[in-house]
Amino acid sequence: MSPFQKAGEDDDNICALDLILAAWDEGMDSGLAPEQMAYAALFTALTDLVGLYGEPAVQKLVNGLERRVENGEFTLTRRTQ
Repeated sequence: MSPFQKAGEDDDNICALDLILAAWDEGMDSGLAPEQMAYAALFTALTDLVGLYGEPAVQKLVNGLERRVENGEFTLTRRTQ
């Protein structure tokens, strides 16, 4: 079981995440900076989503990310200031 797997989560989603994480590790092992990997991953994801669902749907998705980032949904470790 993947460390990211939750009960009842689709096996294809876990497989996709595992493949992305393996590619990320390979990129880092090749000397790429994490921000380079992140920008490439975001570009790839957004261009695929636009191709599948169109610009308006992806714009709606991206607009919803601001609140989620502000709420710390993507923060794995909390920093105290």
